[in-house]
Amino acid sequence: MKAIVITQPGSPEVLQLQEVEDPQIKDDEVLIKVEATALNRADTLQRKGSYPPPKGASPYPGLECSGTILSVGKNVSRWKVGDQVCALLGGGGYAEKVAVPAGQVLPVPSGVSLKDAAAFPEVACTVWSTVFMTSHLSPGESFLVHGGSSGIGTFAIQMGKCQGVRVFVTAGSEEKLAVCKDLGADVCINYKTEDFVARVKEETGGKGVDVILDCMGASYFQRNLGSLNIDGRLFIIGTQGGAKTELNITSLFAKRLTVQGIVPLISGPWCSSK
Repeated sequence: MKAIVITQPGSPEVLQLQEVEDPQIKDDEVLIKVEATALNRADTLQRKGSYPPPKGASPYPGLECSGTILSVGKNVSRWKVGDQVCALLGGGGYAEKVAVPAGQVLPVPSGVSLKDAAAFPEVACTVWSTVFMTSHLSPGESFLVHGGSSGIGTFAIQMGKCQGVRVFVTAGSEEKLAVCKDLGADVCINYKTEDFVARVKEETGGKGVDVILDCMGASYFQRNLGSLNIDGRLFIIGTQGGAKTELNITSLFAKRLTVQGIVPLISGPWCSSK
């Protein structure tokens, strides 16, 4: 089969289309003929050499895909040859075929084309696992999403609204905020012209929001803590604003705050289709 190979760490020019060996499926895996894949920030980091694939994963980039099942392992009962699916991958989406554990395969959502479904698994699994499974965002609570117009952000807005949550977003332009508003965001904050902490406090009567999903890291850390309600939960999934900051631990005590983190865009048991 053909696959995109990272010949050495570097700029996009290091990506080359090459003939490689077909993947061999294990007993609990399926083989997918790839229809489409998607571009995630982790793919660009892997190309640069700063995001190595998990042990045992495909060496080729591509953390999600859509396509048609070509074969199934002997222990797989959920899927059959010919099923159209999308999947969360440890790697290998930038290829004509990819072997995937059956638990990381998802049905194509109703109303979504097979091609478009390639961009579904990463955002869906990231938002669901961090915001709802781990941070336990619940109906009636409030939720701040930084980077509301991003792939994860747009999905988080819609999922939050479906769960009966009041959604706050930040973005860097009025055009991006308009997109967020159309998707259901209740409070849209231009971080270039507004202090998001002050706006959050204003909109919540000084209480703050219950959950924050943050991709910035260090540059937003203290302000995020100041934007949380009692028993608030901060979930950090990126370090676009830096990875190192200082923390006065006592700032967590008065409001019983929780700070959590995860390496996003990695496969795991929370994406199981069972």
